[in-house]
Amino acid sequence: MPPLWISKYLPSRETIRRQSSLAPVRNLLLEPELWHFHRRSVSGAVFIGLFCAFLPLPAQMLIAALLAVLARCNLPLAIGLVWLSNPLTFGPIFFFTYKLGAWLLDLDVAKTEWELSWQWLWQRLAAIWQPLLLGSLLCGWVSGITGAVLTRVIWRLVVVRRWRRRYRKALEDSPPNGGVERSGQ
Repeated sequence: MPPLWISKYLPSRETIRRQSSLAPVRNLLLEPELWHFHRRSVSGAVFIGLFCAFLPLPAQMLIAALLAVLARCNLPLAIGLVWLSNPLTFGPIFFFTYKLGAWLLDLDVAKTEWELSWQWLWQRLAAIWQPLLLGSLLCGWVSGITGAVLTRVIWRLVVVRRWRRRYRKALEDSPPNGGVERSGQ
């Protein structure tokens, strides 16, 4: 069961069932495991979403959805985390991954004027695809692993804190001497 503040943003199973455009994949999307919020499902979705956010491809959300379905991870979270790379952030992200890949491959980064257009990208793609892909895969892998591990650690800390709080409350609520009255002998 997702937290209440998240539930209001997620589509219901009935909404998905009624979408005619989703008919070919409706049965896959209605799998309950894809919508559960538990430690394995959420940490897997964090890995998939962050990894796919660094892929220099236009179909990041589709890839994340496919991987989430195959791995049985939380589908909305995996797709939502892909939006880490959005129209405002993809330029700096992919420039950094390109520079990282060029540094790892020991390539000189040509000081050319960058232009945000498909025409410029297609002209330069032959020269930049290897460092861009290497840097993107490395950043995606590192951020995905880090996010998944942090998710599991934070999840565990929250659960332990709740256990301790519940235990202390149980001790406070219980009567003294375990509920047994002793009379003077």
